[in-house]
Amino acid sequence: MNNDNMNIDKINSFQKQQNKEEMKKQIITFVLMIAFTVVAFAVVASGLEAIYAVPLILILAVVQVGFQFYYFMHMKDEGHEVPSSLIFGGIWVAVLTILTMTTIIWW
Repeated sequence: MNNDNMNIDKINSFQKQQNKEEMKKQIITFVLMIAFTVVAFAVVASGLEAIYAVPLILILAVVQVGFQFYYFMHMKDEGHEVPSSLIFGGIWVAVLTILTMTTIIWW
């Protein structure tokens, strides 16, 4: 019986360590997203020309969306294959729609 309690304590200790590491990663990701937002505001406030500002802000936005999906929507965890495929399918449809409308308007 003492051996069973010791195994349970090891499992609990391992789980606590995993939770601690996960929380650390989420806090780092959150801080990075705040930093990207501050950079985007700084770019707009600096009066940088639109030809440079817009692509930079779009790149920062795409990186932030990636962080949101991967860490805060738990896409990195197992068992999220169906939601992942639906989200990425929706992104693909959105990209195709934007490209189609852009082609129709500019051609």
